[in-house]
This record gives sequence, structure tokens and C-alpha cells, in this order.
Amino acid sequence: MDFNIMNLIFMVPALLFAVIVHELGHGIVAYRLGDPTPKLAGRLTLNPIPHIDPVGSIILPAILLLLNSPFLFGWAKPVPVNPMNFKKLGYRLGMAITAFAGPGVNFLSAVFFGLLFQLLSAPQTLSAIASLFGKEFVSAVILPILIFLKYSVSINVVLALFNLLPIPPLDGGRILMSLLPPHLERKLEPLEQWGFFIVVLLIMVGAFKYVIYPPYAFLVSVLLGR
Repeated sequence: MDFNIMNLIFMVPALLFAVIVHELGHGIVAYRLGDPTPKLAGRLTLNPIPHIDPVGSIILPAILLLLNSPFLFGWAKPVPVNPMNFKKLGYRLGMAITAFAGPGVNFLSAVFFGLLFQLLSAPQTLSAIASLFGKEFVSAVILPILIFLKYSVSINVVLALFNLLPIPPLDGGRILMSLLPPHLERKLEPLEQWGFFIVVLLIMVGAFKYVIYPPYAFLVSVLLGR
């Protein structure tokens, strides 16, 4: 990932926004499905303080930057959810929908930011803005906004793809466990305690370059109109 200190200024808020709306997506959907736990825990908010996780929101992104990772991602504190409150849809379906909500919100955010990027970066748009406000305005205001939008697309896409990996306790793992027959779900439950180490191992051996990077590169290219 090519960046300088100015780009880093835009990458950090883009990452914080992505991880916060990810967890907020879980919380809102769980709340709408009948679980008051996220609201009682004070997690239905865009305030970053209740969401920030020291490891996932700060340490891991810093390590990825130092390693010159091709993409940046992290996570916030998981929103507490009590699936026993999903009385209308039931535990399993309610949990699957709640788990998908986080990556789903990231995909929607990536599409939104991608459309804004394509609109603002279009030559006609830049020419019109320059004629109205001057070229200095484009350099001082529009170009920084485009940098933020570019990183917002990139980070939201990779966060969604990463969390959809079928490894408990990632969202993809929770979705898989909710869709499997109960006896298979019970067999996968012990894997949750090792999920973090499995993810770290995959990062260390470079597996993400083959699993996540191809769909990531394709989606980012499409969303940025390249």
C-alpha cells in the first residue's frame, strides 16, 4: 500500500468509520430483531469511544502499515448480542442475519463512497468546480476528499471480505455455524477459541494474498471506476 503521512491522516478516520459502522450494523439489526442488549450496552452510537478495541483498532492496523500490507483492516469491540432474544426468527436465522449485517453495511458503505468518488473525480465535475471556485479549491479541498473516499472504499471492502471468511468467531464463521445442522454447529464451537490464532497464521503465511486480494482488487477497481 503506497502512502505518505498526508494519506495516513485520511486512512485512520476511514478505518475508524468502517469498523464502527460494521459493529453498529450488527447492533442495529440485533435490536430490530428483538434483542435490547446492544442498546443497553450503549453500542448503538457513532461515538468511536465505546467501539474502539486497542488491538483491532490500533495495534493491528499499525503493524499492517509497518509491514507495507497491500490493504488495511482492523476491528472494533464486538457488539454484545443475546440471540435468545430473537424470538420471531429464532436463534439460528436471527444470528445469521445479525452476523451478515456487519459486512453488509461495509459493502453498502463501499458502494456509497465509490459512487461519490466517481462523481467527484470525473473530469467534467473537476472542471466545473475549478471554474466556480478556482483550481486552488480543487487542490486544497476536493483532492483530499478524494483521498478519503478512495481509502474508505478500500478499507470497507477488505473489512467485509475479511469478516466473511468462514472462520469462527468471524462473521462468516458465525453465519456458517448458524446454517449448519445443530450437531455440526456443536462440533465447530471449540474452534472459536482458536479463530484469532488461525487468522494470524493466515496473515503470516501470506494466504490472504490469494484468498482476499483477488476479490478485493476486483471490487475496488469496479467501485472506483478504474
